[in-house]
Amino acid sequence: MSKKRFGSIEAGGTKFVCAIGDETFMILESSIFPTEEPKKTMEKVKKFFLEHPVDALSIGTFGPVDINEVSPTYGQVLASPKKAWQGFNFIESVKTWFKKPIFLTTDVNASAYGEYSIGGAKNVDSCVYVTIGTGIGAGVIQTNQFVGGTTHLEIGHGFVCRHEKDFEFAGVCPYHGGNCFEGVAAGPSIEKRTGISGEHLPQDHQFWEIEAYYLAQLAYDLRINFAPAKIIFGGGVINEHLIEKVRTQFEVINAGYVNVPDLAEFITVSTFEDNASATVGNFALAQKVLHESDIR
Repeated sequence: MSKKRFGSIEAGGTKFVCAIGDETFMILESSIFPTEEPKKTMEKVKKFFLEHPVDALSIGTFGPVDINEVSPTYGQVLASPKKAWQGFNFIESVKTWFKKPIFLTTDVNASAYGEYSIGGAKNVDSCVYVTIGTGIGAGVIQTNQFVGGTTHLEIGHGFVCRHEKDFEFAGVCPYHGGNCFEGVAAGPSIEKRTGISGEHLPQDHQFWEIEAYYLAQLAYDLRINFAPAKIIFGGGVINEHLIEKVRTQFEVINAGYVNVPDLAEFITVSTFEDNASATVGNFALAQKVLHESDIR
């Protein structure tokens, strides 16, 4: 029996990452290129996979995107701030040159599945992966299934309680200003306040107490709404120093109300380097959709 190869398309707002992996989800080949207008970008995607054939393919994309398979607009990018991509349909585009099984989800769901498959959540049956970067998103998995109904979750746009030292900041969300997590805790909000990107802001900067307060609120909301076995944070601004502060703030917010495991095990940092959780997650999802197609 020939060994299977799985493909990953991680479609980000600023770059695309295409990769192929083997049955152990090891990355064998990859290519990174800027996100341009759809036709030009997808020609590069097509070229990569024609040169590196795979047995099944998974797409983890920026959103909002319709991932409801019974929807008439399944596969379509919706009200994205990337105007050129609004209305673009990933599924229809890829099917013009790829005739094997395809799975479509969000980029953060792909990361969650990577953690669930072989990452920090591989030994539990439920988890949440939260990414803190240009935006804030979360993927929730319960017993091998994504949690979500008609579309993907928009946890980053949940209502936030402002820190007492942060009321004057107007926020950066074009829809909610400073009234949602993305508006006050995503990467652009950090840089707008401090003049320094979160990746380069010193660990002793006083802003991290405010950031930790918001991320602890988010973690608490995730615990009381989904009761996951583990919450994993990833993204450009996340590090263990910050997550230690988040655990401390979580304990204060929780006030002993809900039971949680040891916080060092419950709220953790992704162990994947270079955000590879999304690529690995796509490999696992491609394997899953291939298996499902074989038994139909």
